[in-house]
Amino acid sequence: MTNELQFRDPALARSLAATLARLVDEIGRPVAVMHVCGSHEQAIARFGLRSLFPKALDVIMGPGCPVCVTDVPEVDEGVVLARQGVRIVTFGDMLRVPGTVQSLADAQASGANIEVIYSPRQAIEIARETDEEVVLFATGFETTAVATAAVILDNPPKNFSVLSAHKYIPPVMEIVAEMPGSRVEGFLAAGHAAAITGSAVFEPFVERHQVPVVVAGFEPMDILAGLVELLELIRNKTPRVANMFPRCVSAEGNIPAQKQLWRVFKPVGGKWRGIAHVPNGNLRLRDEFAHVDARKRFTIDLPSLWDYAPPALAGQCICGDIMAGIRNPRDCRLFNRECVPENPVGACMVSNEGTCKIWHLYGGVPDLEATA
Repeated sequence: MTNELQFRDPALARSLAATLARLVDEIGRPVAVMHVCGSHEQAIARFGLRSLFPKALDVIMGPGCPVCVTDVPEVDEGVVLARQGVRIVTFGDMLRVPGTVQSLADAQASGANIEVIYSPRQAIEIARETDEEVVLFATGFETTAVATAAVILDNPPKNFSVLSAHKYIPPVMEIVAEMPGSRVEGFLAAGHAAAITGSAVFEPFVERHQVPVVVAGFEPMDILAGLVELLELIRNKTPRVANMFPRCVSAEGNIPAQKQLWRVFKPVGGKWRGIAHVPNGNLRLRDEFAHVDARKRFTIDLPSLWDYAPPALAGQCICGDIMAGIRNPRDCRLFNRECVPENPVGACMVSNEGTCKIWHLYGGVPDLEATA
């Protein structure tokens, strides 16, 4: 007889919540931890997990939404290529992300040929069916970047190229840990990214900053158990990496996938929208893949956008502070007023992994006492 894993067990959830409360009491002060994954925030909000957290525990969402941190000039590059007549294929979340003056959806409404895909492999299929130049505007963290690398290594058609806006998570954790006045005492790392990189990738970070990192999955029990482990490490002042997602994550990770990733991409410094310049945080194609690098195959005339005025409300968006964990959506005067999913001012309201979009759909921090 085998034991069946239970990921949505109410009794176990209450038990884990009680353990969280006890641990915070034992620590004896408010505790702030950060997760760096939009899928974690989705589960926390969807299942109302914050209603189970002790009030002295602040679980902050960090820069874990790849669409949200795609920088404005990267969006502008896609818009300009589309306006120049190049066929752009990208993921649906990218369409409404604001650039300097236009989103891809705006360019599409003006007649640009922009198509939503669900995987890089689908982009290859589209390129094989046409003589047009097809550019994959590729976004996502290392999990998605592996899929992009795989199609690049698989003899793509000559009319296919990639505009890479892929990002790499470990370097931005360094930025958050070094922010002046940061309250974050530990990190909950994304299980799907660690399935590629392995949990050991976080060991140098833990050694440098002396804060624990716990790798967790995405079911309610995964998250609650991960937080319990994280608080135990904080209470015991034991900075180390703990893998609470062993059914998918190993210490070494997916070695063949890593080889493909680093065969195709190199880490370079670059700006993450609203946060900072992140050393080694952007993934760009190596020189030997220049033949599929859209930045090298096309002249991207960014100054052509300069005649347009940026949206009036853009300067009031605090999406960067939200992704850095400094503020939350309720601190923004635009949230659920001028800024809604149908008319997003900032990138955090666009993606299903963006904090503002998630809080719009599910609410953020439920106050059950006020509604009792």
